[in-house]
Amino acid sequence: MSETTVNEPSPEADVVQRGSFALTVRRLRRDTASMAALCVILAVILLAIVAPWVAGITGHSPIEQFRETGLSPAGIPVGPGAEFWLGTDQLGRDVLVRLAYGARVSLLVGVFASMLASLIAVVVGTTAGYFGGTVDLVLSRLTDLVMSVPFLLCALALVSAFGPSLALSVVVIVFFSWAPMARVIRGQVISLRRQDFVLASRSLGAGPLSIMVVDILPNLAVPIIVYTTMQIPNSIVFEATLSFLGMGIVPPTPSWGGMLADASSNSLYLVAWWLIFVPGTALLMTTLAFNILGDGLRDALDPKSARTVRRLRRQPKAGTKP
Repeated sequence: MSETTVNEPSPEADVVQRGSFALTVRRLRRDTASMAALCVILAVILLAIVAPWVAGITGHSPIEQFRETGLSPAGIPVGPGAEFWLGTDQLGRDVLVRLAYGARVSLLVGVFASMLASLIAVVVGTTAGYFGGTVDLVLSRLTDLVMSVPFLLCALALVSAFGPSLALSVVVIVFFSWAPMARVIRGQVISLRRQDFVLASRSLGAGPLSIMVVDILPNLAVPIIVYTTMQIPNSIVFEATLSFLGMGIVPPTPSWGGMLADASSNSLYLVAWWLIFVPGTALLMTTLAFNILGDGLRDALDPKSARTVRRLRRQPKAGTKP
């Protein structure tokens, strides 16, 4: 009588025991570009968190002007050195400290505005797609109206009426950000409301709000997460654009867009390259990192996407040599 091996693990055992979150993290960790982008984002977040510590180490506040040591006798900003690690600007202020505090503004506006825009888009898109009819017609025309309004023209009008501020920047960014996502959500809900699980919930007496929140919304998690992640760099660029044009953060509060505007005034960057290189590189790397991470999240959350399929096909099969 042949002996049988007891408790021999099945080849599929570890896969079966993994949840969807664990599988998503596993796919994301295999994406080198996404991991590099995540490191850049964490570095920017760390820079924003330790901004007061950076100011304490250097002994420079973000608005303090060093006319004697931060400017040359000809009034030219001092380049990177032992006292000012990334140089000074046209007023003798420390660029490193202003860069750290500017990261706080960019991340605050980017994350908060993106989340608020996504919330509005989910509410409008879900409501329009589920109810249809007159509700869909009104909300769809509202979405078209928002998307047809010129961004800069509206921003100029609002700033002229209320004056530049951080709150106004967030309002303008949210106003121009929610409409595209609302269209996507509406289309997804229209296809989901005809599914059997929605019809079953409706036949059991579930109300519209319960169906939208319990049955439909979980199936929209992937587009919501991906869109919100990829909307953050757009919000950061919007804020930088408004600050560059003098319609965003009020000076002397540091922001990356304001630093770029200061560098471009009087062509100062021709004699002080760091004034445009430092904030420009930070803005470029941050927005690029969020975009790459958004692509990686899309592929990790949706295993049927083309990139994920190609990556899995290149991996060696079980029982074969790599």
